[in-house]
Amino acid sequence: MENKPTHYVYQVTDAVQEAGDDKSGFWTKIGAAWPHKDGKGYSISIITVPLDGRLVVRERPEEEAPAEEKEAVATV
Repeated sequence: MENKPTHYVYQVTDAVQEAGDDKSGFWTKIGAAWPHKDGKGYSISIITVPLDGRLVVRERPEEEAPAEEKEAVATV
Protein backbone atom coordinates (compact mmCIF):
# COMPACT_ATOMS: atom_id res chain seq x y z
CA MET A 1 0.00 0.00 0.00
CA GLU A 2 1.29 3.42 -0.94
CA ASN A 3 1.74 6.14 1.65
CA LYS A 4 0.09 8.85 -0.44
CA PRO A 5 -2.22 11.37 1.18
CA THR A 6 -5.97 11.02 0.68
CA HIS A 7 -6.60 14.77 1.00
CA TYR A 8 -4.86 18.04 0.19
CA VAL A 9 -4.78 21.14 2.39
CA TYR A 10 -5.28 24.55 0.77
CA GLN A 11 -5.06 28.12 1.99
CA VAL A 12 -7.96 30.09 0.54
CA THR A 13 -7.70 33.87 0.45
CA ASP A 14 -10.85 35.73 -0.52
CA ALA A 15 -10.60 37.66 -3.77
CA VAL A 16 -12.25 40.95 -4.63
CA GLN A 17 -15.06 39.93 -6.94
CA GLU A 18 -15.81 41.89 -10.07
CA ALA A 19 -19.10 41.88 -11.96
CA GLY A 20 -19.65 38.45 -13.52
CA ASP A 21 -16.72 36.90 -11.66
CA ASP A 22 -17.74 33.71 -9.86
CA LYS A 23 -14.35 32.98 -8.30
CA SER A 24 -14.49 32.48 -4.55
CA GLY A 25 -10.83 33.14 -3.81
CA PHE A 26 -7.24 32.20 -4.44
CA TRP A 27 -6.49 28.56 -3.59
CA THR A 28 -2.89 27.62 -2.74
CA LYS A 29 -1.98 24.02 -1.95
CA ILE A 30 0.06 24.07 1.26
CA GLY A 31 -0.08 20.50 2.54
CA ALA A 32 -1.64 17.07 2.69
CA ALA A 33 -3.61 14.83 5.06
CA TRP A 34 -3.51 11.10 5.80
CA PRO A 35 -6.30 9.23 7.62
CA HIS A 36 -5.55 7.58 10.96
CA LYS A 37 -5.70 3.78 11.02
CA ASP A 38 -8.76 3.87 13.29
CA GLY A 39 -10.57 6.16 10.80
CA LYS A 40 -11.32 8.79 13.45
CA GLY A 41 -8.98 11.56 12.37
CA TYR A 42 -6.21 12.76 10.07
CA SER A 43 -2.54 13.57 10.30
CA ILE A 44 -1.95 16.87 8.54
CA SER A 45 1.36 18.14 7.23
CA ILE A 46 1.65 21.72 5.94
CA ILE A 47 4.65 23.52 4.46
CA THR A 48 3.62 26.98 5.59
CA VAL A 49 1.48 28.61 8.26
CA PRO A 50 -0.95 31.07 6.68
CA LEU A 51 -1.42 34.44 8.35
CA ASP A 52 -4.76 35.14 6.70
CA GLY A 53 -7.50 33.39 4.78
CA ARG A 54 -8.79 29.99 5.76
CA LEU A 55 -7.69 26.36 5.52
CA VAL A 56 -9.68 23.93 3.40
CA VAL A 57 -9.12 20.16 3.35
CA ARG A 58 -10.33 18.44 0.16
CA GLU A 59 -10.12 14.90 -1.20
CA ARG A 60 -7.43 14.35 -3.77
CA PRO A 61 -8.69 14.50 -7.36
CA GLU A 62 -9.72 11.08 -8.69
CA GLU A 63 -6.96 11.09 -11.32
CA GLU A 64 -4.44 11.17 -8.46
CA ALA A 65 -6.26 8.69 -6.19
CA PRO A 66 -4.47 5.45 -5.24
CA ALA A 67 -5.08 2.46 -7.53
CA GLU A 68 -7.14 0.58 -4.89
CA GLU A 69 -9.62 3.47 -4.74
CA LYS A 70 -9.95 3.60 -8.54
CA GLU A 71 -10.66 -0.15 -8.66
CA ALA A 72 -13.29 0.16 -5.93
CA VAL A 73 -15.06 2.97 -7.80
CA ALA A 74 -14.92 1.00 -11.07
CA THR A 75 -16.63 -2.04 -9.51
CA VAL A 76 -19.52 -0.08 -7.97
